[in-house]
Amino acid sequence: MAAVPFLPPAQQLGLRQRWSARLLKILGIHLSADAPFIGPGSLIVANHVSWLDIFVINAAFPTTFVSKAEVRGWPLAGWLAAKHETVFLRRGSRGHARIVNGEITALLAQGRHVTIFPEGTTTDGSHVLGFHGALLQAAIEAGAPLQPIAIAYRLPDGSYTRAPAYDGDLSLLDSLRAIVAEPEIVARLRVGEPLSVIDTPDRKALSHLARDAIVAGITD
Repeated sequence: MAAVPFLPPAQQLGLRQRWSARLLKILGIHLSADAPFIGPGSLIVANHVSWLDIFVINAAFPTTFVSKAEVRGWPLAGWLAAKHETVFLRRGSRGHARIVNGEITALLAQGRHVTIFPEGTTTDGSHVLGFHGALLQAAIEAGAPLQPIAIAYRLPDGSYTRAPAYDGDLSLLDSLRAIVAEPEIVARLRVGEPLSVIDTPDRKALSHLARDAIVAGITD
């Protein structure tokens, strides 16, 4: 992973995808992802359950991520996030949000995928919190499609498990113990219909549409 910054972008993404898939295999996590074509330069919007979400999405659709700045200080997970080209956002700072929106817009204009977690925090995966729509402005400014993706962690029989959750007062070690205690976990990605910022150029309306699609995806 240390060599990633020195590789061309396409090779970086391929290496990131393979590395993420390998990590999931080591942890006993089976990836089950819809395989539709996602247009270049899409802003991927996903619910947020675990530190694993970055690797699950990268294993299916290599992307740049936007995450809260606190993640950078997390043991191991923060280092891994930084190595995966994460853009760190200082919450509560409008000035910094504008800077990050500019970075996202530039990446989308280059045909790169960017992923955001608009809940702003993690849950146990059983529900979806309200969305913060500020970063959706980047898709509007870039004219980029909004791509909802629902993340759900299930056992092989299809039943819900909160083992991968990284919420509340759980430590990373607690989360890892819960994950490895399960012989197999299925990380399921449901890809919704892309949302057009041309048809809906309002970020509040877009955030409601994206959230509705994700809610439907985790219960499907």
